[in-house]
Amino acid sequence: MSQLHKKFGNEQAKAILRNYQEGQMTREHAQELLEIGKSRFFTLLQQYRADPSSMSIEYQRTATGRISPVIDQVIRQELKREKDLVEDERLPISSYNYTALRDRLKQKGITVSVPTIIKRAKEEDCYRPRRKQKAHDRLVVTSAIGEMVQHDASVHLWSPLASEKWTLITSLDDYSRTLLFADFFAHETSWAHIQAAQTVLVKNGLPVRYYVDNLRVFRFIQKRDSFWRNHILETDDVDPQWRQVMRLLKVGVTYALSPQAKGKIERPFRWLQDRIVRTCALEGISSFEDARVVLRAEVDRYNNHKVHSTTGEIPAIRFEKAKTTGNSLFRPFSLPKPFSSLKDVFCLRDTRTLNGYRKITLGGMEIEIPKVPIREDVDIHFVPLSSSLVEVRIWYENKMVHSLTMPAVKFPGVHF
Repeated sequence: MSQLHKKFGNEQAKAILRNYQEGQMTREHAQELLEIGKSRFFTLLQQYRADPSSMSIEYQRTATGRISPVIDQVIRQELKREKDLVEDERLPISSYNYTALRDRLKQKGITVSVPTIIKRAKEEDCYRPRRKQKAHDRLVVTSAIGEMVQHDASVHLWSPLASEKWTLITSLDDYSRTLLFADFFAHETSWAHIQAAQTVLVKNGLPVRYYVDNLRVFRFIQKRDSFWRNHILETDDVDPQWRQVMRLLKVGVTYALSPQAKGKIERPFRWLQDRIVRTCALEGISSFEDARVVLRAEVDRYNNHKVHSTTGEIPAIRFEKAKTTGNSLFRPFSLPKPFSSLKDVFCLRDTRTLNGYRKITLGGMEIEIPKVPIREDVDIHFVPLSSSLVEVRIWYENKMVHSLTMPAVKFPGVHF
């Protein structure tokens, strides 16, 4: 199909459109004469009806702006910095990320396209062809926000300059692909996952279910019996601390049968890892708090500015659209009875039995519990207040009967 302006003059095209509008010619005949498709035909017809005298089919070529030598030099310098990262064997970076480089240039007020960067990358020997990756199914298996929240953690050296690894915990809404939670923790603990759940559930409401792996934080799995050992407890006979919170709030939990089954959240992990590691290396970031600033910036970019490859929408916009139209399965959050404080929902739990003196032993200390009969069980809720202090809240028959604050060092076997 040749270009229209090379076959017809303006007056000829106008005559064909005029004949169609006056009913002297069918649309199919007009399209056949002009050798254009239906969409192009109606675009021309709209222009003709708006102003027949000024309508033109001439091709308006717009000159593309040339990049100034100064900007060109900045691009090449950034490419060389990127090359230093890729060639440094100490860093977990083995490929170039031209999209991330484009975003860094944009922060400096330089707007260029990725193909422009790649062209200069090839000139500067800063280019490696991408390996052909195995295609994955780009499907959204849920029909509303809140139907499933994918939750996971990744332990990684997020800053190549840091002295230790940190844990990134994230929660992702499956339908919108919005990261509902993402933050670094010094260590992966049950308490860290409970804190993440509190942030998501209090802010957004209660989803139908969480989707997690078989990590012991989420699930008790018993190995098979052997000749030397027979098990009393079987898989799921005991609820870990995080699972107890979900059960209390009546939030379902589904377990992934394989790491590959959790691909939808593994891909954002890889996206964040690639960008955070690069930024920390380029900007010399080594501290935990500075890395959290980088993380928040990248999460904002992912949620509010990046079009997701599967949904074709920006995650935050897709989430808000579903929320506005009522396409949500989140239930409003409310404290389950008899509790009146979040501390008694999002906490670590244990039980103790009172001795003959109405006392329990906790952290090597004897604590007297008034108004509770001897030999009765009490529920204990642990709420870490800081790295050194823990609030202990003791319940009996749906009433809090005692509370105190204890040093965290009293519980050496508990990772708060």
